[in-house]
Amino acid sequence: MRTNLYFVRHAHSEYTPEEYTRPLSQKGLADAEEVTKILTENKIDVVVSSPYKRAVQTVEGTALNIAKKILIEDDFKERKLSEGSVENFSLAIRRVWENENVALEGGESNLAAQKRGVAATLKLLQDYEGKNVVIGTHGNLMVLILNYFDKKYDFAFWENLDMPDIYRLTFERNKLVEVKQVWKR
Repeated sequence: MRTNLYFVRHAHSEYTPEEYTRPLSQKGLADAEEVTKILTENKIDVVVSSPYKRAVQTVEGTALNIAKKILIEDDFKERKLSEGSVENFSLAIRRVWENENVALEGGESNLAAQKRGVAATLKLLQDYEGKNVVIGTHGNLMVLILNYFDKKYDFAFWENLDMPDIYRLTFERNKLVEVKQVWKR
């Protein structure tokens, strides 16, 4: 029995330092409507999201279309890069991708973020076997989860993601059998 997980990288948001409440921008809200149209073409059974507002807003139209509540899963929130802001984001993100065990002060290593994201993914596969599940999440965490199942999903892949982006991961139990980009902005 196949299970499809539709990982949705959130749409564009206006930057604020507050991760939990940062909303989508006007462009992001328009793109979220497109995400809803695309996902509505699939028989979606469950919608799960990171607790971050921008991720929730990106998938809430899909939840409304299937008349179900969004299930909030804390482990799908974005990886914490550091305790505060970093001076050079590009350099910092490259550094943590070069060594999966490196964590900036107060932040998560790739390995730690991947571990929690994969655990949440495996739980969904167990709880919703044979279903189509939408997951509102974030670019870095999404690629770390993909990387666990297939190493070709790496830093270079992450650099080319859009906001939003949708990837369908098809599983036979816990074994990844296919990855397909469903839509890219």
